[in-house]
Amino acid sequence: MALVVVTGASVLTACTADPSPSAVSVAWAGAAKHSVRVTWKDDNAPNRITIEGVLSEGPSYVQYLPAGQGNSWDIPTSAFPPDGNYRVVVTNGTSKDGLTGSPAKSPVFDTDGPVRPNSALALKHRSGVLVRWTVPAARQDFTPNDPLDVTGKRVLKYVPMIGRPGAQPVAIGPATTTPSQVIKDIKPPFLFQVRTENEWSSNLGAQAIGLTSTATVWAPPLAQFGLSIRVQGRVVLQKTQCAPEADCALEQTTAAGIPLTVLSQLTPNARWTPVAVGKTSAGGHYDIPVVTPSSRPYKVVASSYATPGVLTSAAVSPEVFTRAVVRLARGGFLPGNNVKTGHPVTISATVSPSYSSVATLELWNRHTRQWAYVTRVPLKRGQVLYAFKAGAVGEYSYRFVFPRTASAGRNMSGLTTPQFNLRIRP
Repeated sequence: MALVVVTGASVLTACTADPSPSAVSVAWAGAAKHSVRVTWKDDNAPNRITIEGVLSEGPSYVQYLPAGQGNSWDIPTSAFPPDGNYRVVVTNGTSKDGLTGSPAKSPVFDTDGPVRPNSALALKHRSGVLVRWTVPAARQDFTPNDPLDVTGKRVLKYVPMIGRPGAQPVAIGPATTTPSQVIKDIKPPFLFQVRTENEWSSNLGAQAIGLTSTATVWAPPLAQFGLSIRVQGRVVLQKTQCAPEADCALEQTTAAGIPLTVLSQLTPNARWTPVAVGKTSAGGHYDIPVVTPSSRPYKVVASSYATPGVLTSAAVSPEVFTRAVVRLARGGFLPGNNVKTGHPVTISATVSPSYSSVATLELWNRHTRQWAYVTRVPLKRGQVLYAFKAGAVGEYSYRFVFPRTASAGRNMSGLTTPQFNLRIRP
């Protein structure tokens, strides 16, 4: 009975007398480094080839080889998990009959992937867009001089890729060792990425976004001559957003700090000239003061600009028109608005611009509750004066109506002043 038990155990469990492979080694199977060649020594027994992680228990790759196949096997690099320490294990046996003998292991080697590039900067170029990026220092090698280390200077290759709305990112050129790329004849919106490659894997990094922008603008339809108005609006950006294994999509965003220029035509049919500058604030909004010396059209240009990883195209808003209105500089009575009956009094007003014409003086009629015509007063270089004697005791309200005029080749609205109140006492 004891003999039977021992014999059965020898079938299920390998003994030290069973043949085992030895001298397991690994090396690159060719200059392209697309696969790792494993070699070992044994008596042409069937083998099981596995990849074993130094810190993991189960194999990540299993391959059974029949007897007589030779003591060599090529494992594709895609079978090795990236960024870890591994070794190849060779054992005699089959999937049907089990394993015999002791496993033999190769030296430990690392599968560190390429360093991810970062800090991309996109700049306008005479033939398109220039993108530059930087690459951090390589991580520490914890298995120096392992059998699969690349001898000499380790070279990273960069594959430039472009993503556009409605499609996944695609390579736009061959792999290069230069950390810069000129993208010819391209306009936003786009997403630029760099795919770095080494013998083990690839990484995406050095992202640069090409944005398009649209600008809205608002200005008051009427403005007093020579005073500031507020040109307001918003700049909205469109960007390409790419998720892994999905088509890129177009999304809206905003940014602060976009440089803006307010343009105007100083005279009809003249070229558009800068009259003010500003920048967007949070949410893409802007509010820029502009002096209105005459009736003018306005539009806002959101300039193209570049920041690390971002390149924005220019945008021009629609036109808006602000009509200038004659402005009252000062007005009232001389020597004051409280005089004795029969005394002389002068009502005056000064307007801007200083033009010459004829103004109308009106008096408020309390009975008809309407403004009544008094007289026409010459307007000379923006000033009117009308002298009269104070009449009956009471309180009176006067106003001037100034006609429209023209400035810089465009019409300007006239002005009806606020009422000037006069008190006549006994």
